[in-house]
Amino acid sequence: MKGPLFYSKILLFGEYGIIKDSKGLSIPYNYYNGALKTEENLSELSRKSNQSLKRFAEYLEGIDESLVRFDIQLLKSHIEGGMYFDSSIPQGYGVGSSGALVAAIYDKYAKDKITVLENLTREKLLKLKAIFSEMESFFHGKSSGLDPLNSYLSIPILINSKDNIEATGIPSQNVEGKNAVFLLDSGIIGETAPMVRIFMENMKQEGFRNMLKDQFIKHTDACVEDFLKGNIKSLFKNTKQLSKIVLNNFKPMIPIQFHELWKKGIESNEFYLKLCGSGGGGYILGFTEDIEKAKKTLSDYKLEVVYNF
Repeated sequence: MKGPLFYSKILLFGEYGIIKDSKGLSIPYNYYNGALKTEENLSELSRKSNQSLKRFAEYLEGIDESLVRFDIQLLKSHIEGGMYFDSSIPQGYGVGSSGALVAAIYDKYAKDKITVLENLTREKLLKLKAIFSEMESFFHGKSSGLDPLNSYLSIPILINSKDNIEATGIPSQNVEGKNAVFLLDSGIIGETAPMVRIFMENMKQEGFRNMLKDQFIKHTDACVEDFLKGNIKSLFKNTKQLSKIVLNNFKPMIPIQFHELWKKGIESNEFYLKLCGSGGGGYILGFTEDIEKAKKTLSDYKLEVVYNF
């Protein structure tokens, strides 16, 4: 048995900001994916996944049935039979490994589920987001529900505010384009929960709250607008500002060995780095106006191009 594939995602803009109602833009990243699978003889890795699914099933039993109902008996019997989540999505890398798993479980075991083929009204999108938020909280302590939503629908999602989200189109890829979005591998696994805790602690300080509102959210919103409208010049101007703000105010979320490189990108204008997900490790997201030049400068790092434009 093997279920349908669910893809990883990249939040291009909006990390941390969306907690405080900034805009956000999330796109599917088809390079990585996962699916539910069943085997009798489980490898060490598959057994770990199977054990985790067991705990997840118990957690799902406690979710308010007025929000979502699952066929828990069927789920548990499949887990007993050796079901696990077979995934190429790296964990702790900010590309939605738990999101894909949540989407797969909802797809297979939710009763009266909202399907991808329906006319996805804003109400339905918000309902799905609320369900996924509740489900994914098992993994992160607090989840916006966006990662599973993106994985489930496999289309770009524009977050206008907490209760205003819509499926969107993004400018089509230009494979020849020199402008690019890329991922850098930090070589470290990041954990979401501790990073979110640091952020919430910082939010208690008035200075940090003001910076978030007046600078971080302002430039995040502008980046989303610029990207969707194809205002390339303005996009890079705002991304540079965003990169600076993150370096100055989100240092704990940037692995220490990348602080200098981050600064170098801003000073040389060759590339601008930003957090991919909650940070603390995993991938770092990069934007450049000249991907070939950036590749040369970053030749010591593992770089994956996500999108050319």
